[in-house]
Amino acid sequence: MEEVVKKRMISLPEVKEILSGSDLESLDQIQRWTFDYVSKFAKIEPKAAKKMKQELTSQCGLTEEEAVEIINIMPKSLPELRSFTFGWKKLILSETLEKILKIIDENP
Repeated sequence: MEEVVKKRMISLPEVKEILSGSDLESLDQIQRWTFDYVSKFAKIEPKAAKKMKQELTSQCGLTEEEAVEIINIMPKSLPELRSFTFGWKKLILSETLEKILKIIDENP
């Protein structure tokens, strides 16, 4: 069994990138299901996702986990963004929410 060397949050586009680097025939059933899922639901390219994660954490004060959640969902409006940031149980100022939406819009 392999030893866990490092644990970190990754977005759906990053999962797709990792699995794409493998021989798809050698993937087990769960890995194939995961690859199918991320192929359908990853909304941006892995490079853009990594850049967006860095911007969301550095410019908006989000945790890596929160940034990944935003990248996976890619909300397009303030109400949509608020609907799931409400569950984080911390106050996020409107100006920060606007900045998050701006970062999303800048990363196609």
